[in-house]
Amino acid sequence: MRKIIASLDIGSDLIKLVVGEITKTKFNILLAINEKSQGIKNGFIVNQESFNEVIEELFKKAHEILGLNVRKVIVNVPMQNAKFELVEGSTTITNEEYQVTANDIVRAMQAACYNKVPENMELVNLIPILFRINNNIVTESPLGMGAEKLSAKCMLVTAPKKGLEPIIKVLEKNQIEVIDLALSSFGDYEELHQEINDDEVGAVVNIGSDKTEVSIFNKGVITTGEVINMGAINIDKDLSYIYKIVPSDAKKVKEELALCHTNMAQPNEYLECEAFEDGKVRLNQYEVSEIMMERIKEIFNLVKKQINLLTKKEISYIIITGGLTEANDFDVLVDENFGNIARIADVNEIGARNNMYSTAIGLIKFYYRKLKLRGKEFSIFTLDEQEEFSGMQQRKGSENSILGKVFGIFFDN
Repeated sequence: MRKIIASLDIGSDLIKLVVGEITKTKFNILLAINEKSQGIKNGFIVNQESFNEVIEELFKKAHEILGLNVRKVIVNVPMQNAKFELVEGSTTITNEEYQVTANDIVRAMQAACYNKVPENMELVNLIPILFRINNNIVTESPLGMGAEKLSAKCMLVTAPKKGLEPIIKVLEKNQIEVIDLALSSFGDYEELHQEINDDEVGAVVNIGSDKTEVSIFNKGVITTGEVINMGAINIDKDLSYIYKIVPSDAKKVKEELALCHTNMAQPNEYLECEAFEDGKVRLNQYEVSEIMMERIKEIFNLVKKQINLLTKKEISYIIITGGLTEANDFDVLVDENFGNIARIADVNEIGARNNMYSTAIGLIKFYYRKLKLRGKEFSIFTLDEQEEFSGMQQRKGSENSILGKVFGIFFDN
């Protein structure tokens, strides 16, 4: 069975849909597309009709590319008002072999969160930290081990229902099933961490359009997080206000002219835009880079402050991701403000080589790891659909070859 999984990353600037296939040795991107967000602010729906239109267009585009309908997705959850709680529970092993099965693992985890989720909250994730066999043997993967009792220590993550239900309703309206929910930072950590980070305390920072999420991880498990209400769009607003240009032109200036640091900025490099009052205005690279640099430095200072508030433990690493990290000279500014403790995301999956996809790609890998722990297999496509998809892939491969193109021309005519 092919393990094909899809994730939907709902952001305030872009909504990303990624479909990936996981084999024993590697991860393959089958689809990575995005649409401009509408009806979304800070990860929450503010206009259901506009959001629905984007979802329809995004999944229509996915069908045109894949030839199959994507009907099951993992969806990211806004961190605002999320709660984190350590919980424990246990179950007895009742099978004749007294060996831990996938069902025993699920029961122990369910016991850990029993009666722990308030009425107004939704269970987002239950992250296993460790398991105990017969109250003494500690393991991270108890599947198949001999035991009479299995205990689970987990991190329970919940989020307000009022923020999640409108998103799920729109997806269900489009016949799309939400198979799992997860905080964006789970995906970022899964995609970007190094093996050494699983033994350390660190921070994952995702600079989005209108917010920046800061999450603390201890030995690979999230312990807490917070949202800073400032992101890449604040640079657009600064440029728009100072030069009296429309926000769309301000974004163009940010992306095509400005640098994140003034060191390499050139005063004689410029871009012309229409101003509200004075006709055309000429913006030079040095000045706009200075504005951009100061706003990013402000975000960095708030990130440092937030990390200090979230944990008193020594931080070993800071991973910074989000579309803004792709901007020119962002690395120079990171080094100046954080030193070698921080590194920028480097999403290098073929088909999605951009840091804006770190969450969506990581959510697929996160879900796959969850399935492995429970000894389950899953694909968004049925076996018949997988056979159809394999046939389409083979035909596309043939069409892309020289011989395939010749035959294609022959039969098309």
